[in-house]
Amino acid sequence: MTDTVFASSVFFQLSIAGNDLGAFHTCEGLGAEVEVERFAEGGNNGFAWQLPSRITWSNITMTRPVTADSAKVLRWLNEVVQRAERKDGEIVALAPDLTPIVRWQVLGVIPIRWQGPSFDPSQSQAAVETLEFAHEGLQAS
Repeated sequence: MTDTVFASSVFFQLSIAGNDLGAFHTCEGLGAEVEVERFAEGGNNGFAWQLPSRITWSNITMTRPVTADSAKVLRWLNEVVQRAERKDGEIVALAPDLTPIVRWQVLGVIPIRWQGPSFDPSQSQAAVETLEFAHEGLQAS
């Protein structure tokens, strides 16, 4: 029998090229889509072959309340502005006791959007930041 961990609250630790960017509360977009080309074989009218072709990786979006780690994201963005270079990273899903649940290696990461917090004194919501990045693939480790 295998041990299965079901976490009621999961955090996501993000690092790019060994640079720890901190913990995020949400992580969306871990996914891929494979394009399929249909090929009808002559003389066989019962079906058409469906052959895989390109794979498209979804952009990943991570959000969290503003913390001291928010400055790390801005430093990383400024590094990319100076020298646009894709680097590999890692997302680790952590249980509430900070035990790793699963790790994803993210290949060829490049940031495409950062949205800083909106401050509205009439709202009692936490200030939230959002980071979105494109990548060239995922691997489980």
